[in-house]
Amino acid sequence: MLDNSSTHKARPIEQILGWHRCLRIEYFPPYAPQLNPDEGIWVLPKQILANSCPNDVDEPLEDILGAIEAIRNSSDKPRGCIAHSELPFSLP
Repeated sequence: MLDNSSTHKARPIEQILGWHRCLRIEYFPPYAPQLNPDEGIWVLPKQILANSCPNDVDEPLEDILGAIEAIRNSSDKPRGCIAHSELPFSLP
């Protein structure tokens, strides 16, 4: 399942689908962030940055990388984003 970004409809995606004919892509409807678990994932680093007061220009990048690393090291955070989305757990 992908959002409607033009990058998800480009030639490399078509090539992958050609190589792996068992794959099927379903696109989220336009303007449906409630269905896209990625939206929940990006909220986590945004929360950290929203209330920060960086001391230098490198600190926001360090905060972003730290937040992403925390997401990568936790199976609960991505699962929680999927569970709180309106995305069904199985496709017809």
